[in-house]
Amino acid sequence: MPVSIDELSKNSMGGTERMKYGLQDRISPELLDKFQVICSRVREIDPKLIPIYWLHDLPEDPESEHLRAGGWNKFEKCVFVSNWQMQNYIKHFNMPWYKSRVIQNAIEPIPFVPKNKDKIKLIYHTTPHRGLNLLVPVFTKLAEKYDNIELDVFSSFEIYGWKQRDEPFEALFDACRNHPKINYHGFQPNDVVRKALQEAHIFAYPSIWVETSCIALMEAMSAGCLCVHPNYGALPETSAGFTWMYQYREDIRDHMVIFYSMLDKAINDVMTENVQVSLETTKNYIDTFYNWDRRTEEWQNFFTNILREKKLL
Repeated sequence: MPVSIDELSKNSMGGTERMKYGLQDRISPELLDKFQVICSRVREIDPKLIPIYWLHDLPEDPESEHLRAGGWNKFEKCVFVSNWQMQNYIKHFNMPWYKSRVIQNAIEPIPFVPKNKDKIKLIYHTTPHRGLNLLVPVFTKLAEKYDNIELDVFSSFEIYGWKQRDEPFEALFDACRNHPKINYHGFQPNDVVRKALQEAHIFAYPSIWVETSCIALMEAMSAGCLCVHPNYGALPETSAGFTWMYQYREDIRDHMVIFYSMLDKAINDVMTENVQVSLETTKNYIDTFYNWDRRTEEWQNFFTNILREKKLL
């Protein structure tokens, strides 16, 4: 298979796997079969194919350590999902820029559906360790102020096939299940989440995880959600300044205070429809820049140029 599958991701339908299978479905086999595209975890390199290392993680990840001391020479190119991520790898491993290339992630745009203003729906649709522990107490406090807000939580490591990793978060999930204004859905297929995003008004994401790119944010922006999140990792690059972004805080309590303030204002602005024009602009940007048609063309050109340089085309 030209796009490699490792033992840790074989049952996963996380963002990396969605990109991997999305690419495989869209690039012609005649072109793709000349390459071995390895996502994040290197196991074996096929000497008969041109190796492309497609990195989705952080340079500190142990799976990236083989890049030290010139390990990047094993690959024709290293492809990154954001400029922020690429520059961190270059600095961390003293990698040359000529070996590196950014091809950002992609989504299928989500059709906009007019949203019900009688109830303001917030959504969190990523794994629990990325900030759910901040969102639940902040939402609980806001629910004392607003009668018409509701939170949908789609969150579980089951998306990666790692259900057992939910155990440390069961108390947090129970807090969601027991709150009258929180709907805990666990893991659901992407089509279910996309429908929920069409109904949601606000993507509430107090991220404490260093994202190298954020497909959840892209999809929320495409669905017309007002997105509230910190300026952490590659989130500023993903959002391109179209979202409600605030200064990250290392201290959890300080983070919750500023997040509460931002979310409070977001709820008010959604109720008064002060953000409708900006949300339409946001959707137009995200649907244009992050759509699969555009990204497929980038990958095709990338592969074709390599073959031409090697005089294989």
